[in-house]
Amino acid sequence: MHSVKLAILDMYDDTPNQGMRCIKDIIKRYGHALDCQLFDVRGKAETPGPDFDLYISTGGPGSPHDGDGVWDVKYYDWLQQTWDWNLVPGNPKKHVFFICHSFQMAVKHFRLAQVTQRKSMSFGTFRCHMTDQGISEPLFNGLPNPFYIADFRQWQCVQPDVARFGQMGAKILALEKIRPHVPLERAIMAIRFSNEFFGVQFHPEADPDGMLDHFLQPERRKDILDNHSEEKYLRMIEHLNDADKIGLTHEIVLPLFLNRSIRAVQAEMTLA
Repeated sequence: MHSVKLAILDMYDDTPNQGMRCIKDIIKRYGHALDCQLFDVRGKAETPGPDFDLYISTGGPGSPHDGDGVWDVKYYDWLQQTWDWNLVPGNPKKHVFFICHSFQMAVKHFRLAQVTQRKSMSFGTFRCHMTDQGISEPLFNGLPNPFYIADFRQWQCVQPDVARFGQMGAKILALEKIRPHVPLERAIMAIRFSNEFFGVQFHPEADPDGMLDHFLQPERRKDILDNHSEEKYLRMIEHLNDADKIGLTHEIVLPLFLNRSIRAVQAEMTLA
């Protein structure tokens, strides 16, 4: 049987990050089952063609509303063409996973909610609450409710368009932590766009050991203490040290997407 073809859409725009390392580390587990290719979307305006089975679209810096009229146009074209492909009866399905920045762009493209700037940056590890629909989401199977996430963002998806969700058959699966003392709407943290399209606002790829090494570096620690708070820093380190928190999310969400998608693609290959 042929390898399943995976395209990684790199949205980091050459910004140093931990996300790509984490994604590659998870993909390595699949060995020859996955034939993987990287596309520098924002740096080189590269987008994959339709000859891939799976797509992972990463997080990245900056505003989801900004583009240069080249890479962003190509990205939305890829997104719409992939969606349209899956609507054609008989076409082998394409499976897509959106992370953080890509999630915001997908929500904007499909007009599912408002994508707005937060009052302050979300930075650290937090509880995340499943909705009633999220409780039965296969990619959350094995997670407690609430579960813990690594969350680094200045933007948010709020004010969902209920009619549009109904029209697409999309489902809100999770909302950000409950903040009884804050009179603000809780942002959407995960959406099942379709059977094949899935996205999260947080970083499910976040590897607690790698993140711990990263944030224990003196310059990183100083930066967090200067820009956030010691309480937030210490809480994040505690959560990274606890295997039942970020480690559990790391081991469940993205690996389950890959496991289920690879099986679905291989099943279609067998029937072809």
